[in-house]
Amino acid sequence: MRLSTKSRYGTRAVLDIALQERTVIPLKDIAKRQQLSLSYLEHLVSPLIIGSILRSSRGREGGISLAKPPAEIKLSEIIQILEGQTVTVDCVKNSFVCDRSEFCVTRDLWIEVNEAIDRVLQSTTIADLVEKHKIKQNKHQ
Repeated sequence: MRLSTKSRYGTRAVLDIALQERTVIPLKDIAKRQQLSLSYLEHLVSPLIIGSILRSSRGREGGISLAKPPAEIKLSEIIQILEGQTVTVDCVKNSFVCDRSEFCVTRDLWIEVNEAIDRVLQSTTIADLVEKHKIKQNKHQ
């Protein structure tokens, strides 16, 4: 499965917010740290706000913050919001796309691969990534 830049950069943006000491982060600061254009970041943040991953605050001290604790934000939620349904191959979710689906052993393999990916995304939270980030930072100091 190949995730689009929306999921990769969206996850990085959510992680960036979780790593900051402040609760509300200006989008321009996230864009600068993540080396993203502000307009593209705005495009990513909007569905994450609608999906209750992030919240937006207006005003002089406004910006973006997490809508819930990092331990409650699963990567699967972010991917689902930004990508929709993701599968390794079409026949995994729609057996009718191929006449061979009922007896195809490679389809069985793709289903297993898809389930493994889903397990990882379901079991990994933003808090897990924050912890991994801290460990990597300590190794490089």
